[in-house]
Amino acid sequence: MGAYFSEFKIFCGNGNPELAQEICDCLGVPLGEADVKKFSDGEIAVNIHESVRGKDCYIVQSTCDPVNDNLMELCIMIDAMKRASAGRINAVIPYYGYARQDRTAKPRDPITAKLVAEILQAAGAERVITMDLHAAQIQGFFDIPVDHLQGNPLMVKYYQDELKDKDLDLVVVSPDHGSVGRARNLAEPLGCPIAIIDKRRPRPNVSEIMNIIGDIEGKDCILVDDLVDTAGTICNAANAIKERGAKSVRAIATHAVLSGPAIERIEAAAIDEMVFLNTITLHEDKMLPKFKTLSVANLFAQAIYRVYNNQPLSDLFK
Repeated sequence: MGAYFSEFKIFCGNGNPELAQEICDCLGVPLGEADVKKFSDGEIAVNIHESVRGKDCYIVQSTCDPVNDNLMELCIMIDAMKRASAGRINAVIPYYGYARQDRTAKPRDPITAKLVAEILQAAGAERVITMDLHAAQIQGFFDIPVDHLQGNPLMVKYYQDELKDKDLDLVVVSPDHGSVGRARNLAEPLGCPIAIIDKRRPRPNVSEIMNIIGDIEGKDCILVDDLVDTAGTICNAANAIKERGAKSVRAIATHAVLSGPAIERIEAAAIDEMVFLNTITLHEDKMLPKFKTLSVANLFAQAIYRVYNNQPLSDLFK
């Protein structure tokens, strides 16, 4: 595939260099030469070591922890390429940080997801390629094209391959009202019903189970969410459906944010297997025996290939 990319370059910051390298391997192109470090005073230093003049440039950078550093790295790389006369600058953001701050939930709240969109555009980004935004309407915060990839096809294929020879009575469970659409999208191709957990959140990063809508007794349940942060929601949901008679509990999510007590909670929870996509690097110190990761590299590689060649991306959603 690399022969098609004479005017094409992929770079990355420190947000997810492993995924960037995987994407390059899928496309058969080398990762662009760049240093993204810090000066002694903490300021970010970016040096691009090859010409980008007139080239289609793709910067792979998840804005995960440390969120502000990774976001600033991305903006500075965009600015550096703009000043070096890059032909088109595309921000490839597998995990879009600040996505949960998408509305004013209470008086005087900022809408930081919108602010980040404006910052990226002001820096010089001309397109964004991302995956499983916490709120799909964030696409509308941008005045540039946004390609919003879905992790669901990878999840469906995984469970179709993994569970096809097992005699299971599956139910896909949404851990809250916000993930009902995701649960339906996973359940439909698997040919199984869904259940919904009704919860309330008395304060940030704290959730309480109120009720379960649907039949989960004696069922093999799959919990699905877009991200796992402190793991309170997914673990409370897993424990609740297990206590109410679920036979087994699996869980899958796109983004492994895993902050605070997440690892301890998942380890202690009634979750038999926890699957993540690798939009965020899952380091060894956060790996548990019940964890499994699926690579999104080929999906992003196909998206980049299609964008570069002005081809439609609609097939990637199947």
